[in-house]
Amino acid sequence: MTPLIQLELVKKECERWSKEGVNITFEIRDNRKGYKAGALREGMKHSYVKQCDYVAIFDADFQPEPDFLFRTVPFLIHNPKLALVQGRWEFVNAGQCMMTRLQEMSLSYHFMVEQQVGSSTFAFFGFNGTAGVWRISALNESGGWNDQTTVEDMDLAVRATLRGWKLLYLDDLKVKSELPCSFNALRSQQHRWTCGPANLFRKMAGQIIRSENVSLWKKMYMLYSFFFMRKLVAHVLSFCFYCVILPATVLFPEVTVPKWAAFYLPSLITLLIALGRLRSIHLLAFWVLFENAMSLLRTKALVMGLFETGRVQEWVVTEKLGDGLKTKLIAQEPKEEHHVRFRDRVHLLELLVGVYLLFCGCYDIIYGKRTLFLYLLLQSAGFFVVGFGFVGKYVAAASS
Repeated sequence: MTPLIQLELVKKECERWSKEGVNITFEIRDNRKGYKAGALREGMKHSYVKQCDYVAIFDADFQPEPDFLFRTVPFLIHNPKLALVQGRWEFVNAGQCMMTRLQEMSLSYHFMVEQQVGSSTFAFFGFNGTAGVWRISALNESGGWNDQTTVEDMDLAVRATLRGWKLLYLDDLKVKSELPCSFNALRSQQHRWTCGPANLFRKMAGQIIRSENVSLWKKMYMLYSFFFMRKLVAHVLSFCFYCVILPATVLFPEVTVPKWAAFYLPSLITLLIALGRLRSIHLLAFWVLFENAMSLLRTKALVMGLFETGRVQEWVVTEKLGDGLKTKLIAQEPKEEHHVRFRDRVHLLELLVGVYLLFCGCYDIIYGKRTLFLYLLLQSAGFFVVGFGFVGKYVAAASS
């Protein structure tokens, strides 16, 4: 669904509710300064916001249930130290294609484990940018929306925590949303979700260490577990170990990798991730191959964020097709035929890694004495599929 269609839908809904006597206002701005952080900051300047104690945030493709505020606001009312109540994402188009099924597996683990553990143990986690309610006083006390990185949501959660505020995640509070089904849209999203946290770590690590409102254990959790391991090491390890070092061992037989490191431990972690979405457990092998292939993009984005180079401040709106929103307006949207250009599909770095893995696999078949070639050939195929863009739905850019 294009942004213009989304705006038209929201405008029509606001007009409908306004006619029924509901106090509702439709607001837009005429520029993209500061991207999402800038838009949220601009929205908080309106006079009617000063009459409110809380603000609920939803991206355009989210569909909260009618009782969303009844299930979130009471937590904020009865706990004055609570700054945020975050809901869980559910996906209306998870079964649209293989790529959306694989995304659902990753995000289910993120919410069921990462968000829930952070909330229950340290009252800290990264705000997901939508499907949440903020206490306005906590938001303002923490410095408001800041566009110093492309993850203004995580940035605000960190700053609020350093001010002594607590965050709450509710796993049973599910909000319907949509997954990107275009591979280029997913790449842009994953670039931002990896580059932004790395850049935020660079800018906020010192403040976390110096904070007097956070305990030593929470500081260790934020710096080591939340940022260093999950936002940095995990991406580099996936690519460097499974796509560079492990394949290279077939070229250098004297180098051996213990089975527990190469197979047993990764298999255990993968199975734990699969528990978050059992209906997709038969896709586990495809998920591993896809995640390894995507680790190259994430590693590159991570380096950009840490060293503030290249596209570190790039913000591309994640395109959603609106397939889960069965509205008349979308159905009436004219469909145009676009010529699919080959160069829009090709990603050279992924193809080069695919060639490297294919070479290592063939070398292992001819000269090696291991069965590693089974993994190498499958993973090379995964990189070729990603490199040629044969994953997800292809959405060509409309010509003006």
